[in-house]
Amino acid sequence: MEFCTLFLLISCLSWSLFVLCDSQLQTSQSQVLLQLKKHLEYPKQLEIWYDRKTEFCSLPPSANLNITCEFNSVTELNIMGDKPATKVSDFAGFPIPNKTLSHSFSMDSFVTTLSRLSSLKTLSLISLGIWGPLPDKIHRLSSLEYLDLSSNFLFGSIPPKMFTLLKLQTFVLDDNVFNDTVPSWLNSLPNLTTLRMKKNRLKGPFPSSIEGIKTLVDLDLSSNEISGDLPDLSSLTNLKLLDLRGNKLGSHLPTLPKGLLMVFLNNNSFMGEIPTQYGQLNQLQHIDVSFNMLTGKPPPELFSLPSLAHLNLASNTLKGSLSDNLNCGRNLEFVDISNNRLMGSLPSCLNSETRDNRVIKFSGNCLSIAGHHQHPESYCREFKVPVYKSNNGGKGIGVSVGLIVGIAVLIVLLAIGLLIVCRRYCPRVISEQHLLQKSVPENSTAGLSSEILTNPRHVFESSKSEVQILPSCRSFSLEELKEATNNFDSSAFLGEGSYGKIYKGLLKNGTQVAIRCLPTSKKYSIRNLKLRLDMLAKIRHPHLVCILGHCIEVEQDDHCSINRVFFVLEYIPNGNFRSHLSDNSPGEVLSWPERLAVLICVCKAVHFLHTGVIPGFFHNRLKTTNILINEHRLAKLGDYGLSIISEETGNYGTKGQEPKSWQMTRLDDDVYSFGLILLESMLGPSVPAKTEATLRGIIKQAGRACKVDGPSSVSDVFRRINNSGD
Repeated sequence: MEFCTLFLLISCLSWSLFVLCDSQLQTSQSQVLLQLKKHLEYPKQLEIWYDRKTEFCSLPPSANLNITCEFNSVTELNIMGDKPATKVSDFAGFPIPNKTLSHSFSMDSFVTTLSRLSSLKTLSLISLGIWGPLPDKIHRLSSLEYLDLSSNFLFGSIPPKMFTLLKLQTFVLDDNVFNDTVPSWLNSLPNLTTLRMKKNRLKGPFPSSIEGIKTLVDLDLSSNEISGDLPDLSSLTNLKLLDLRGNKLGSHLPTLPKGLLMVFLNNNSFMGEIPTQYGQLNQLQHIDVSFNMLTGKPPPELFSLPSLAHLNLASNTLKGSLSDNLNCGRNLEFVDISNNRLMGSLPSCLNSETRDNRVIKFSGNCLSIAGHHQHPESYCREFKVPVYKSNNGGKGIGVSVGLIVGIAVLIVLLAIGLLIVCRRYCPRVISEQHLLQKSVPENSTAGLSSEILTNPRHVFESSKSEVQILPSCRSFSLEELKEATNNFDSSAFLGEGSYGKIYKGLLKNGTQVAIRCLPTSKKYSIRNLKLRLDMLAKIRHPHLVCILGHCIEVEQDDHCSINRVFFVLEYIPNGNFRSHLSDNSPGEVLSWPERLAVLICVCKAVHFLHTGVIPGFFHNRLKTTNILINEHRLAKLGDYGLSIISEETGNYGTKGQEPKSWQMTRLDDDVYSFGLILLESMLGPSVPAKTEATLRGIIKQAGRACKVDGPSSVSDVFRRINNSGD
């Protein structure tokens, strides 16, 4: 009995010592954690890390912080910060106050310190404002099984040495600014099950090496700039989620593995028909291939898949008619076939009137249904996909020769076009890549410091490395705009100017936008108007309001007539310049240095419109109400270049007026309007109430006194300010 008691005491004592040792970190590990706290600039989530005496392994886990220890070492570190990168769209490689860590932060030093936690299996550092290139030495954490660095400001390329992390199972880099290609070495990670890199700026082709990751379960590369074709993905037998939406992928839809549950291939440039193989994906629950260029008739088997709940085929060019005997799966809850070229009747299983638990969207087709926004049948019949047939004998040879000659001519034209595009845009692209690849910028401005608001010259010095990285323009449907503005409800109304009403909207992805309804000129065809809109939408500059997209609404009865045109613009929250010029204005009054900084920003924008694009944009209706102030108190010019789609264009270049005098008149308009802005910024908003003609006369005389007597001299006014900052 005594022996048993002694044995129990020794066992309990040994277990207690084991637990005590297991919960106490080595001194070096505690020191590393405290150094990480310093690197992260003492976030509030780490306030409970007092000093080396802190029992790190005994701290209670929370939603923002969790540490797990084994054998005196940290094996799991999870920190959730309060600096989400999803709310910042203008990151250009430099720190942003209150959004990122400061200019003194070094990603290289941070990872060097982190790598001393050599036993780490799980590392999650989310929304901490970490910025800079991810260094190669991250591969020193050789025990990593789970890595999540999402919602930070990491840019450049993904380090190639990470292929040595053979134990890695989950790899998440969502919501960063990586701007290189997707790594080609990912198939070197033998245990990888989850790969997520959504909402970055990854470009280049889809890597064929992903086909070799047989263990992959979740693949999410959405909202990047990946282009080219997709390979056959049927070899990924364990894949359950495939999300490649919002890229630039083209060619035909790929063959998919049979075990897939969720597929998102929408907002790309896929062509051809939907593969019949998709009708055999019996485990599929959700598929979205909307906003592509798919043709043909959708496979009827796709609607009857037993597990399918969500089917979205909207905004393609699908044609033909759906079978009256079409069967729908018992779990099908949502179907969207709107904005295609479908004709005939709607199958009974897609009739929402008889299916209370099923949502069906089918507007924008040519279906034989009364109302419901259907086009006339001719609208769908006129659309034809060209089909090339080969002939035998001499005719076949003639067609082949003609085709070869046509391709040769096309290649020559493309080469010429490429040279023109490169000459115009490559310098800007090169500067952008150079900017984002610098780990520690020399003599940088460290973001938007307080010096910007006190020294206008600093605006110009910092702007030499300024880059505007904004999403490319796209076409919106009227339904999207109605949903974003609650059907243009009065609560979303922001105001009305000479270029129509403007509303505030919220897109599905959470982006706040401003939507302007423009009065259009009836003299433009849809094709002509779209060319003008696309030309205007390509303009990108840090001090111009970005055009995110447009929508052309046509008449219901005559689909060749334009009813309305909408511009979707980035939303600038802090009002216009006039609202910041006096105590009686609704906005906070700007100081004199701040006003001068705004004027310099406007000068830069106008100089770019005159000389930075071909053809130049003149007659830009410069007013203090068209100058918007962003959250950093820097200016962005709106309503620029809209004269090219309005009736005003006809007022210039009339018969008998020389091209030189026509251009001079439009150049003068911007110079004189800028003079009025200068006076209003000095004297307050009461200036417009005075006689504008008198003021224009004074400004014109001042311009002549300064020898502003030609187009080159007019542009030189803005160039001199742009270069000097004085």
